Amino acid sequence: MKLFVRHGRILVLLAALSACAPIVNVRGQEPDPDAVAAIEPGQTSRREVRHALGSPSTEGVFRTKVWYYMSERTETVAFLEPKLLERKIIAITFDEQNIVEDVFTYTENDRREVDLVSRVTPTAGNELTLIQQLFGNIGRFAGSGQ
Repeated sequence: MKLFVRHGRILVLLAALSACAPIVNVRGQEPDPDAVAAIEPGQTSRREVRHALGSPSTEGVFRTKVWYYMSERTETVAFLEPKLLERKIIAITFDEQNIVEDVFTYTENDRREVDLVSRVTPTAGNELTLIQQLFGNIGRFAGSGQ
């Protein structure tokens, strides 16, 4: 019996320790670094880029001649907040003939904070409390008169 208790305690201890093992999550599309290095500005076409790297994560909205490949790796330990290990964005720009103009690689160090504007659009009408909204319609509707 003591043997089962001893092994049971060891199993519980191992289960508790394995629950604290970090979990690495990979999100996005991280192209092969050798394939990215093989892209030559002025020579590689859009079709060749798609063949080498696959479809982009997204395309430019305002500049439609830009492809973005985005990826992120995070590590989560137990219930704690995920920790960013690596974030990479590869931007490939094309000219009018769909030939690569340039390849840019952005990392976490290249990020910029964006200030949000908190504007409120005024609306017409009254601001009602919850109670006024719930009971405001009582007595407003007349019966059918029959």
